[in-house]
Amino acid sequence: MIRAEFFVTHKQQLTGFHISGHADYADAGEDVVCAFVSSAAYLTANTITEVIGVKAAAEAEEGDMLVRVKEKDAERCREVLEGLRLHLLNTEEQYPDHIQVIITEV
Repeated sequence: MIRAEFFVTHKQQLTGFHISGHADYADAGEDVVCAFVSSAAYLTANTITEVIGVKAAAEAEEGDMLVRVKEKDAERCREVLEGLRLHLLNTEEQYPDHIQVIITEV
């Protein structure tokens, strides 16, 4: 199962995400849920770091991605992070046995 954790401050500002695991929806290379989540996560990370220009802490390995922005940069990244959160919540509704979205207060 994919676990998508979003970090939210006490002021309800999104400051990043950690996505880990595999959907196990299909065989490797055929898994549309993994591809869907991975593509959305990379789009979000690249938009934050390359388009918006925020110096985010970003790490990616096979089946694991972590992106965190400083609280002072959260407003600049709000819409793209919120878009990913909504996108993955919709995916969770469609594939509840393959992805879980979690909100963690930091």
